[in-house]
Amino acid sequence: MKKLLVTGCAGFIGSNLVDRLLAEGHQVTGIDNFSTGQRRFLEGALSHPHFQLIETDLLDGASLKKAFAGARVVFHFAANADVRFGTNHPEKDLQQNTIATFNVLEAMRANGIKEIAFSSTSAVYGEPEIVPTPENAPFPVQASLYGASKSACEGLIQAYCEGFGFKCWIFRFVSIMGERYTHGHVFDFYKKLLENPNELLVLGNGLQKKSYLYVQDCVDAIFFSMDHFNDKVNILNLGTNEYCQVNDSVAWITSHLGLKPELKYSGGDRGWVGDNPFAFLDVSKITKAGWEPKLTIKESIIKTLEFLQNNRWAMEKREGLA
Repeated sequence: MKKLLVTGCAGFIGSNLVDRLLAEGHQVTGIDNFSTGQRRFLEGALSHPHFQLIETDLLDGASLKKAFAGARVVFHFAANADVRFGTNHPEKDLQQNTIATFNVLEAMRANGIKEIAFSSTSAVYGEPEIVPTPENAPFPVQASLYGASKSACEGLIQAYCEGFGFKCWIFRFVSIMGERYTHGHVFDFYKKLLENPNELLVLGNGLQKKSYLYVQDCVDAIFFSMDHFNDKVNILNLGTNEYCQVNDSVAWITSHLGLKPELKYSGGDRGWVGDNPFAFLDVSKITKAGWEPKLTIKESIIKTLEFLQNNRWAMEKREGLA
């Protein structure tokens, strides 16, 4: 039984990861400060004999070094993922992503922990010239503070691998969908339609092309990658071999809800600063090794919507954080 540590354990992806690690028989320590994570996402884990919750902040370096004691592998999934409003609070991405990651690496070094799995993002590619975008695509000018902060995190992790003998798996995710999802376009559209089922404002022109991945497929891909890729630095795109337009997602959501709202568009080819109008990753590296997602994009969006329909408390809690 390995002792594993998950930062951001009460978040969307982190809590799903915790449940899966426990189901596989591991001992898991979870760290969260509940700034955006939700305690109800840990209801199953908190009743499990092999789970320990440590409520602390990743900016508290001394506390972190104590919390990491005895762990074998760190899954660093805590982050500020608020891409859209990054320019409203530019320090948040630096502190909660880059500085927090430095503190995680130092806590690992203090405890002799050598392996880290890191949740990065397709946003590090900015607006790439190569689409679908492979892992070895040249980095362009960064388009968002979130992407810039995650790119800095990746650089720090790779430098620790070189300087201190660490081993890393860096996962560049497309947008993740599924149970416990509490921010993003499905959340925003559903919230707007609850308020006014006759009208829906769509940011941009609705023609933006996006790729999405179901959260359980994401966790499967993480486990698969850590079993099949064993270099010192392993960088993997996680996504699907398909994409959809925002208008496609709107049609699936409104059809599922039985609504026919009038669509209004804010205009332009992107919804906000840093919104890549065509985000589509080349995932051939992992698929050639034998991994495939189980759900289509449409299925993952509907699963997300059903979660929000059946768990209105999650929407209310998230709105209270905004």
